Amino acid sequence: DDELTIKYLEGETLSLAELKAALRKAVLRNEVTLVLCGSSLKNKGVQPLLDAVVDYLPSPLDVSDVVGLHPKTGDEVTRPPEDEAPMSALVFKIVTDPYVGRLAYFRVYSGKVKKGSTYLNATQENKERVGRLLRMYADSREDIDEIGAGDIGAILGLKGSFTGDTLCDMSNPIVLESITFPDPVISVAIEPKTIADQDKMGIALQKLSEEDPTFKVRQDEETGQTIISGMGELHLDILVDRMLREFKVQANVGNPRVAYHETITREVPEAEYRFVKQTGGHGQYGHVVLRLEPLESGSGFVFDDEIRGGAVPQEFIPAVEKGIRESVESGVVSGYPMTDLKVTLIDGSYHEVGSSDLAFRMASIFAFREGVPKGKP
Repeated sequence: DDELTIKYLEGETLSLAELKAALRKAVLRNEVTLVLCGSSLKNKGVQPLLDAVVDYLPSPLDVSDVVGLHPKTGDEVTRPPEDEAPMSALVFKIVTDPYVGRLAYFRVYSGKVKKGSTYLNATQENKERVGRLLRMYADSREDIDEIGAGDIGAILGLKGSFTGDTLCDMSNPIVLESITFPDPVISVAIEPKTIADQDKMGIALQKLSEEDPTFKVRQDEETGQTIISGMGELHLDILVDRMLREFKVQANVGNPRVAYHETITREVPEAEYRFVKQTGGHGQYGHVVLRLEPLESGSGFVFDDEIRGGAVPQEFIPAVEKGIRESVESGVVSGYPMTDLKVTLIDGSYHEVGSSDLAFRMASIFAFREGVPKGKP
């Protein structure tokens, strides 16, 4: 703040109100991130945190109108933070309460949410009826009939709404900016201790993954194990503890595994393989030449086809891509999935009778496997 800087340099004393006003402006411009320390266990720092929310963070009137997209046309739509505007709200948390069931926490951006009304879930494109509307406190809840713009509440009884979904008026649809969740970084294998826990574990894991989009559950096809993934060991420890406390499911947990990926670090100009199999019939023939290139981190896998003049007929190119995609799923260093690389089909040859999808798929798998080690994986 220029005025404050001049006052400070001239040796004047800055008042607390002036400092707070300047800090607030900087926070609203996204130039400053405030950090407060505290411990909820000892109830230390909670009050200063709440005071800081009031002092420094924007009220809905301090920021511009919320911007969303029309679900059908994709056009930008705005909503002012007023009770009279069409209703729009964002579901930001799902909680499974053992006593009352599935609670959806939401924030109203415009209009009013009324008990008994039916709204559109614009993200999932289904209708939702507000059965019970609650104002939540730390350890209690209060039934209310309506809740206005800028407020936070909870709805009981939403069937198909999840974290990040938008609820809005039927006649004025809008999809608000959803929440972006990071990918899990650590996985553990989990198994029920007894057969009785088997079915209960499935239900518990489903409910916990509905609540927390950074928590993922999957079956490992190769080992048959149930794998749970999350943002760290503590995250998974708490979820396993909740399974025991809230869902009465006892489970054994295996060692955590980090979700490694593999990639190449330099370009491989040519990786070639000629797949030839002589059988009693017309045999198998497929020949491909690939180029492998590393990409920026986070780019994933890209396949490209630069075949000119029909060296590899068009109908065999999907088979080449399929073979490469299969190979990418298990890398050559330690068998982890490969990422951040581009594979381009640059040349090849075929046989009028002996070429087939299978031959080209096998040729691309072997060419890829031979090429990756040359790229310093």
